[in-house]
Amino acid sequence: MSAAFRSNETVDFAVVGSGAAGGVVAKELALAGFTVVVLEQGPHMQAKDFKHDEFGVLFQSALTNNPKTQPVTYREKEGDKAEIRDAVNYCRMVGGGSVHFTANYWRFHEVDFEERSRWGAVPGASLADWPIRYRDLEPYYAKAEYDLGVSGLAGANPFDPPRSKPYPMPPLPVKSSGVIFERATRKLGLHPFPAPMAILSQPYKGRLACQHCGFCNSFGCEFGSKSSTLAAAIPAALKSGRCELRAECYVRKVEIDAGGRANGVIYFDKQRREVFQKARAVVLCANGAETPRLLLMSTSNRFPNGLANSSGLVGRNLMFDAGAIACGVFEHPLNEHKSVQVTRLIHDYYDSDPKRGFFGGGGIDARSQAYPVVFALFGLPMDAPRWGVEYKKMLADYFPRTMMLLAHTTCLAQETNSITLDPDVKDAWGLPAMRVTFSWHEDDLKTLRYFEKRMLEIFDAAKPRRAWSYPPGFDLLPSRHLMGTCRMGNDPKTSVVNADNRAHDVANLFIVDGSSLVTSGRQQPTATIQALAYRAADRMAAMARRGGI
Repeated sequence: MSAAFRSNETVDFAVVGSGAAGGVVAKELALAGFTVVVLEQGPHMQAKDFKHDEFGVLFQSALTNNPKTQPVTYREKEGDKAEIRDAVNYCRMVGGGSVHFTANYWRFHEVDFEERSRWGAVPGASLADWPIRYRDLEPYYAKAEYDLGVSGLAGANPFDPPRSKPYPMPPLPVKSSGVIFERATRKLGLHPFPAPMAILSQPYKGRLACQHCGFCNSFGCEFGSKSSTLAAAIPAALKSGRCELRAECYVRKVEIDAGGRANGVIYFDKQRREVFQKARAVVLCANGAETPRLLLMSTSNRFPNGLANSSGLVGRNLMFDAGAIACGVFEHPLNEHKSVQVTRLIHDYYDSDPKRGFFGGGGIDARSQAYPVVFALFGLPMDAPRWGVEYKKMLADYFPRTMMLLAHTTCLAQETNSITLDPDVKDAWGLPAMRVTFSWHEDDLKTLRYFEKRMLEIFDAAKPRRAWSYPPGFDLLPSRHLMGTCRMGNDPKTSVVNADNRAHDVANLFIVDGSSLVTSGRQQPTATIQALAYRAADRMAAMARRGGI
């Protein structure tokens, strides 16, 4: 049964956010015997609440942050006037982004943790090594895969880093796009493999196997088959009797005491009343954009420029979702709208290669192109008719026969890319709106162009009726992959948290989400965020037992 604490009762941990990291941290700490209050700004929806409502979910913010109540402003560079724009998109509900993500579950490779040492500096970027290595996270990757439920085939990817265990479940069935992709890439001498997915290929821990409804990307799973923290972690936390979940509670400040230690959080409850929850330690898991925003709002005499910000790096080094797209239409129906999004991918181009003349790499997967409404609006080639009889004919012809290749590529950290507080725009609670400053590094754009060519080569080998691509970088916003804004490191002057996700400036403040990532990997951060969450929770529990928080 879920616990219930009074706000003036000091709990061991206040966890802000219940997504990929927050749900894991809450479960691990509660099962370790600590009292936990989880504060989530969105509602607590259940599997039965999810619907295949394409318009509501994709166009009316049914599950995500609503720009009408939480506006975001955007500018390309510092000094520009920021304008209101949908630049950041995250799932605003219990379970966070783990509810609506595609469920790709790649581990980072060994190189991701040591690219600065391996490849050297990149002009204009703040490329750095992590303070940990892949081997430090490997046991926690395995723990995440088994605890949450991941389907895949160990050893199928020749570029994979070492692993201590196979996946707990076999891969999901291959789709038409996966078969076409596998044949074409093998023709080119490449190495396709079954996509590791945080979706159950068979019943697991009392949850149903995937029912292949097709509504994974951007939607919640009404069968509980997607391994979100909503389905796979938070119920265990609540069942422990030591965790209380408070949904629709919007944290506005982390409070500190006279000694500079966090002693709780101030939040607006569902009725927009201010509440102060006391805690012995605070864990921020609000995502890579909302976490730095909250720290910057948490000013005090000791921290006039924002909590844990002595380095001036809170909000800096923002990394976004980078990807290139190519599509192909085939003679026979593929019916890609059915089942999971992705079943095959390649990592042949994952690592950077100096011979290319730029820094960056990535992976390519094969998937469905779009849901019906989005396909009708944006899915046809750029020179296609947009209205009338020919448009209707083309829609009917192309929709069941089209597949997409999506490249997931490097986004370099740059100090000038940031999350700050907008001085003029407020949200519906009267708090400063998030201001995004972001422009692409030239190497990121070169990487996208390189992958566009590779994808068209794959389609050339696959022999579709027609293939086309979209100009790389034509519009990559809003971003869902929010990384780097409270980066991890050993030096308090050049990082915000240490190797244990503990803030350098505040001994009992932990930051565990995409903000701690030093590099972007290749745009599939969830497995790494969750491995870090399991590792950080272990360390928090050990510190708490020693009286270290």
